[in-house]
Amino acid sequence: MPVFKTPFNGYSVKFSPFYESRVAVATAQNFGILGNGRLHVLDISPTPNSPPVAELAAYDTADGVYDVTWSESHDSLLVAAIADGSVKLYDLALPPTSNPIRSLQEHTREVQSTDYNPVRRDSFITSSWDDTIKLWTLDRPTSVRTFKEHAYCVYSAVWNPRHADVFASASGDCTVRIWDVREPGSTMIIPAHEFEVLSCDWNKYDDCRLATASVDKSIKVWDVRNYRIPVTVLNGHGYAVRKVKFSPHRQSLLISCSYDMMVCLWDYMVEDALVGRYDHHTEFAVGVDMSVLVEGLLASTGWDELVYVWQHGTDPRAP
Repeated sequence: MPVFKTPFNGYSVKFSPFYESRVAVATAQNFGILGNGRLHVLDISPTPNSPPVAELAAYDTADGVYDVTWSESHDSLLVAAIADGSVKLYDLALPPTSNPIRSLQEHTREVQSTDYNPVRRDSFITSSWDDTIKLWTLDRPTSVRTFKEHAYCVYSAVWNPRHADVFASASGDCTVRIWDVREPGSTMIIPAHEFEVLSCDWNKYDDCRLATASVDKSIKVWDVRNYRIPVTVLNGHGYAVRKVKFSPHRQSLLISCSYDMMVCLWDYMVEDALVGRYDHHTEFAVGVDMSVLVEGLLASTGWDELVYVWQHGTDPRAP
């Protein structure tokens, strides 16, 4: 399956919701500590006679790119989270010199994550090391609202797949908070882990289920209707779990990646929950995604500067 070598360290990879074979990759120089960044847009060829990976576009930034999300309303629009605290919008339909089409500078620290609203498709959120989450719409040059309750970096903020006004945030203060943009403050605080929570994601089929990933090496699945104890705890990673994502095709399936360099696939509803383990990365695996359009199609990136796209059950390194 296709492998792409980036000049910098991979941070995030996202499948397009419009094109089966398209992914965006966020990268940062010098492991994201200092230096430039680059946003790649790649087309993965399914035909054996053409190049396996074609770079459709690449956008250079003065600082590292930590995350990227696709617009749910425009197939050419991307939102990037930048280490200098900015949020940049790119339009693939325009020439490179016209990009970014917008640079939103409100966060005072690194922007760690961005997520586009899948229900109300004109808005997106960003989370930052400045302990805040911001809500944006495409038609406004400034943020609509800032959510400030977390006591430490907000590593991840993710929209609920069914409720246009609800999102969750995961923080280094060891909590996950549930927010409703119609309410003045968070509506729920889950003391999810004893160590920093690095990632969270909603189940695509049960809008009350939420997965969290932590420095404590575990993944937990929660039911927000009764969050005193997790539905299940998934252990199997050897180091901090950097990202967790629920499958868009199967209710009980989720994928994770970790500083142990592994990408793991889990079925949290069965006893032997670990259903796949991939060891193709040679440095920290920090970005992972599952295709909405092709069931079983996975992508990952890491600090080894490589991007892999593969079908579950096959070897990501196989030609």
